[in-house]
Amino acid sequence: MAKPSDAVDPIAGPINTAARDERGRALIGGRSILFIFWLVLLAIPLFGFNDYIVSLGTSFLINLILIASLNVVIGFCGQISLGHAGFYGLGAYSAGILSAKLGLNPWLGLPAACLVSALAALMIGIPALRLKGHYLAMATLGFNAILAVLFDQLVSWTGGPNGLLGVKALALDGFALSNQTRIFPLVWLCAGLVMLTLLNLIQSRVGRAIRAIATSEVAAQSLGIDVFRYKLIVFVLTAAMAGLAGSLYVESNLYASPETFGFSSSILLVAMVALGGWGRYGGAFLGALIYTGAPELFRTFQDAQLLIFGAGMIAVLLFFPSGLAGAGDSVARLWRRYRP
Repeated sequence: MAKPSDAVDPIAGPINTAARDERGRALIGGRSILFIFWLVLLAIPLFGFNDYIVSLGTSFLINLILIASLNVVIGFCGQISLGHAGFYGLGAYSAGILSAKLGLNPWLGLPAACLVSALAALMIGIPALRLKGHYLAMATLGFNAILAVLFDQLVSWTGGPNGLLGVKALALDGFALSNQTRIFPLVWLCAGLVMLTLLNLIQSRVGRAIRAIATSEVAAQSLGIDVFRYKLIVFVLTAAMAGLAGSLYVESNLYASPETFGFSSSILLVAMVALGGWGRYGGAFLGALIYTGAPELFRTFQDAQLLIFGAGMIAVLLFFPSGLAGAGDSVARLWRRYRP
């Protein structure tokens, strides 16, 4: 008979109540840190920074949604997806077409973008998630390549290579969110809800299940975890988040270009997940910061921009294989290995 101090988790098996309480305290601490950081971010438009700084803040939050959601798929669930930019583009064009081509209320674009991306992920995920390793990566990459062609060729709907124009700005009771300062609070709110959702997900029963899948699918299956079901749930949920990021992107820029959503963008997003730290919640913040800030810092180098950026990524991954979020662990490991 189990001791009163013990509990039985359907996934992890018997656990000690003290361990469960420790996870609860970690979740509360994580929420507190997230809340404080989010209040600091809100100060960006309040302190009267110029439109350029505010636009970088908006881009950072949108990129954070993208990279954090992809980190759940790759870092926590262990599934290599190279089609995340495709879901991002689906969200952007779904919201943009509803506004620019069909003349509907732009607010409908936000839920529509999530729904369209989620449905696409469901249709692709049912066959593709039965594959493993590089086969899954190639399947998702092919999906992204198909979408890139459609975004470029469906000129009457997407605007083709010239991009989608005529997207209407969101408005609140006649107050148009037509510039970066005005739309920043909306992006701030959506990104905060996404990050809070992901924090709760990671600490939940589902989070423990997907981490078990990432460690060993065979072992997870032996514990009674429905591996395919959990992988599909994560794939669809994170695609919906990418769709939300796409709708926020098109509403903040009032424009969408197919170049933004190509498969090269998907590969770069995976690189940002690696740089930030696979399977680390804080890694998404660092990855989004690099993804947003590096192009601006290296813009003056023009032709050498990609060379410098690529060399920097190689250096980080060589010396910090766990990403920047795990730099402390990497330094400690090197110290133990080479200390006199």
